Amino acid sequence: MKDILQVSQLRVVRGRTEILAGIDWRVRRGEHWVILGANGCGKTSLLKSITGYLSPTSGEITLLGKSYGRADWRELRLEIGIVTSALHASIPAAETAEDTVVSGRYAQLDLWAHPGAGERREAARLLRFVGGAHLARREWAYLSQGERQRVLIARSLMARPKLLILDEPCSGLDPVAREEFLWFLEGLAGRRSGPALVLVTHHAEEIMPAFTHALLLRSGRVHAQGPKSRVVRTREMTDAFGARIAVRRTGARYAVSLGHARHRL
Repeated sequence: MKDILQVSQLRVVRGRTEILAGIDWRVRRGEHWVILGANGCGKTSLLKSITGYLSPTSGEITLLGKSYGRADWRELRLEIGIVTSALHASIPAAETAEDTVVSGRYAQLDLWAHPGAGERREAARLLRFVGGAHLARREWAYLSQGERQRVLIARSLMARPKLLILDEPCSGLDPVAREEFLWFLEGLAGRRSGPALVLVTHHAEEIMPAFTHALLLRSGRVHAQGPKSRVVRTREMTDAFGARIAVRRTGARYAVSLGHARHRL
């Protein structure tokens, strides 16, 4: 099975702080991963390293057989879609949802290119796919949090990425909107031609059945990784989060209950 992403001995040091310490991780075709860990464990730094926004101190990142530092990282980054609330502030309030989606083709924020009719049609198709056809002419300022997340997914798919990273996409969603969004991700993961998904979350309840594997970080290191049934468990989660976390399966989903904190990482 061909690798989509391979991270080998990734280490990030800034000043006297070791942010990531020897991360080894591989995403193969057909796998969908969830990344879990407490605040400060290194999730954001790992994402920034993968997307080329944070230079590692040592180690190697290979995407579709091409390594950062040896290939043009600007081209490699087009192979990775990302949905994160960190983009919200960079999108002009008056930009329409359609223009936001089109901007993904050019890896631009605040679209200034002049897209053709074909790109407009593709943006409209993707908005329909994410259930947002009615949002095409609506300005960014007047989109709800859930609508923005769907528009950002459509935007990320404009470049036809092989890997789609979702950085806490349910943050700020009410319970109903969160559940609707999670089932949308379940459908996206089930598409044979769709990208591999990487979901970053604090909440095991957001792990949908289609996610196959989990990476659990603790203090900048891999605490556990592999098939989710071997990682999303009471002992591993308790150790990583520094609190008694009881994990149980309810059908194909997870549920957790929290005891007293032992320590914070």
